[in-house]
Amino acid sequence: MTGRIYEPHVLREYALLADGHRGALIGPSGDVCWMCAPGWDDDAVFASLIGGRSVFAITPTEQFVWGGHYEEGSLIWRSRWVTRDSIIECREALAFPGDARRAVLLRRLTAVRGDAHAEAVFSPAARFGQRAMTHLVRDHEDRWHATVGPLQMRLSGLPRATVSRDHGLTLNARLHVAEGECVDIVAELSAPGPVGPAADPDVLWRRTETHWRTEVPDLSTSIAPRDARHSYAVLRGMTAPGGGTVAAATMSLPERADAGRNYDYRYVWIRDQCYVGQAAAVDAAHPLLDDAVGFVARRLLSDGAELKPVYTINGGPVPDERSLRLPGYPGGSDVLGNRAHSQFQLDIFGEALLLFAASARHGHIDGPILRAVRAAIAAIGSRWHEPDAGIWEIETQRWAHSRLACVAGLRAIAPYVRGAEADSAESLADVILASCVDCHHPSGRWQRAPDDPRVDAALLIAAIRGAVPVDDPRSVGTLSAITSELTDDGFVYRFRHDDRPLAETEGAFVLCGFWTAVAHHQLGNAVTAGRYFERNRAACGPPALLCEEYDVAEHQLRGNIPQAFAHAQLLESSLRLADGPAIHRKESPCPPDHLDRLAPS
Repeated sequence: MTGRIYEPHVLREYALLADGHRGALIGPSGDVCWMCAPGWDDDAVFASLIGGRSVFAITPTEQFVWGGHYEEGSLIWRSRWVTRDSIIECREALAFPGDARRAVLLRRLTAVRGDAHAEAVFSPAARFGQRAMTHLVRDHEDRWHATVGPLQMRLSGLPRATVSRDHGLTLNARLHVAEGECVDIVAELSAPGPVGPAADPDVLWRRTETHWRTEVPDLSTSIAPRDARHSYAVLRGMTAPGGGTVAAATMSLPERADAGRNYDYRYVWIRDQCYVGQAAAVDAAHPLLDDAVGFVARRLLSDGAELKPVYTINGGPVPDERSLRLPGYPGGSDVLGNRAHSQFQLDIFGEALLLFAASARHGHIDGPILRAVRAAIAAIGSRWHEPDAGIWEIETQRWAHSRLACVAGLRAIAPYVRGAEADSAESLADVILASCVDCHHPSGRWQRAPDDPRVDAALLIAAIRGAVPVDDPRSVGTLSAITSELTDDGFVYRFRHDDRPLAETEGAFVLCGFWTAVAHHQLGNAVTAGRYFERNRAACGPPALLCEEYDVAEHQLRGNIPQAFAHAQLLESSLRLADGPAIHRKESPCPPDHLDRLAPS
């Protein structure tokens, strides 16, 4: 059994535990195979997902079949195993809300029917599984203590564990739980310094349950309330108290086997952050909206026209890419850091304005936000004519999507600034839109760039966000071309790379599938919109987590997991499709007197 728990699974079988400060992936063998601590972009202490020899597993000793589910509106996961003689559950969570200095992993093993027999393996290791824990001792209360790199470890619930050195320093235990009984195993990993007494597991579980109930809104107006609430919970778990939402919990998971497309997504992309806030705003002024606005506004006020596409969760610089010299997930290689931090991406300024406008529609706008608005408008004014890396972070071009996103943002924010500033925003939008004539395809649709006639699913943003009307011939023509050229049975690809079949170059993009659903809905194509929505919300496994890409032929998830912008777009499209065909929902401007109070001096 011990050897098997280090083996990776297909991505559709992993569940996420998260507390805002960090996330953990848990597989069908009860294997916590990935967790960085103390924060999202720190080194992993459980890293078997990418070939490190570190894991925390609780696995039935008998042959079993696996299942599981999240408790409604939370990231409390229940692993469920059926053996020949028993039904066993393990309730899993990171204590919520989280503590920046201390990760607390809760695991409660219950014998639902028949006695439960399980094996526990606990082998945290610093530096992505490359440096075993040291100074392992057991105290008078049968709790284990050790050092894991710079972290302190405390483990309760395995008093009779034995110590082995098969793969570094490992605790092994056999667990027997009588029918109807349970046992709690709690692992704590803390930054140096006093950690205080160990908390009662019952207290930790009650607090975690209570806070999840208060953090996730009802979302009953969605066409898929349960999935919308689940996506909100995923996004809440991936959002730190400082407002930043990481793009994904993981790094180095390949988008396509042996293609070299392996990235570190444990950082905050400004664009993705804007998507999260805009999605939440479609329903109400939920905390995810204010979190996104705060993070993006602070970055704009700090960096202005030099705004980076990506930051650490604390707003710091992202490191350059390097290898950890680990085997990596099958088909991929290990990559830490992300080169996108050095790119110029024009569209993020437009997305920032769209986010601020969404906040303003709920009356959530103040002096600092207005200053950030001015910074974004000024940045667009000075840089819109420059080539950029675009939404897909590829070669530098004068991408149509980048310019159209800026047009949409300028038009959206204009009602919330006054006088000359409003006129300036509208005039700048007109100038940029006029420049996009170089991206008019002869067929009447939008094309990717002046010298790239291909269609791109990102061009749907022009109509979805209001750069041009939804019934503009360029909007209709673009949607028609995407539907005919970039789709496969309800799944949508970004663009056509070459003459090969779409599926031979990459997976379908879940984000693009939801955009297509919204675009059809705006035009009143309700049945078609519903079909795209349903196909893409089903692009997941039992834990209902979405990746960036979906392999249509093999029905597998590809890339890092879970992908924040995919869950954001599921949330947004589920809300928009519940309303009549219109670009905006619940989004009327603030009352005039409110705008007068906020008018810039």
